[in-house]
Amino acid sequence: MSVMQPRLTQAPPRACPVVWCAILVVSLLAGAAPAAQAVPAREARFAKERDAMVRLIEKNGVRDSATLAALRSVPRHRFVPEEHLGRAYGDHPLPIGYGQTISQPYIVGYMTELLGPRPGMRVLEVGTGSGYQAAVLAAIGCRVYTVEIFEALASSSRRRLRELGYASVTVRHGDGNEGWPEEAPFDAIIVTAAAGYIPPKLIEQLHPRGRLLIPVGSVYGVQNLILVEKDAKGRARTQSLLPVRFVPMLSGLR
Repeated sequence: MSVMQPRLTQAPPRACPVVWCAILVVSLLAGAAPAAQAVPAREARFAKERDAMVRLIEKNGVRDSATLAALRSVPRHRFVPEEHLGRAYGDHPLPIGYGQTISQPYIVGYMTELLGPRPGMRVLEVGTGSGYQAAVLAAIGCRVYTVEIFEALASSSRRRLRELGYASVTVRHGDGNEGWPEEAPFDAIIVTAAAGYIPPKLIEQLHPRGRLLIPVGSVYGVQNLILVEKDAKGRARTQSLLPVRFVPMLSGLR
């Protein structure tokens, strides 16, 4: 049986436009609220993971207060690809594309501490990668000049460091074997890729009383982290510190 619907004798009253706008705004805010709340929650989680990472690095022997403070302040998750965010604060290297990696956090802390960083120090980095090591040095107050052989990585790191406010870092697309002669001498030089030998131009660009850290060895064989120190007269001496594993240092622009 069908039921007859009563006919309306007049049009229903229209809702006030202001009311509709208010309803729309409330609806949009209700939908945006969970997303807005997710960002601080995620950052809080990353901060907790970062603190745990630094406590582990300190437990493993890194004691320099400036280095530890920098590691606590630099958001490592901003320097890893999106697909690896969940592992950003694990104590291991992570791939960043082009066959390159972001170094293990402990090694970053260890090498940073060995440089003896201080505000105003001029540091050359060979192997920018995603820019994390440069950011750590910049957080201490160093003036960092960093060279990256892959143009795509140099461009993305330059943009990332600028967006995060690390204005004391200058990124250059170039061959790290050549150093950065226009800005030499440097108080310290840090190389984040393994070379078959210590490039002579890097030693030349090191200031007297300066320190150079570089992994030396074959990508398929033994690599050792080498410390090069210059005395006041510019004479260099080397010391082997510990076995390491880094991607190979390349030559020729990519």
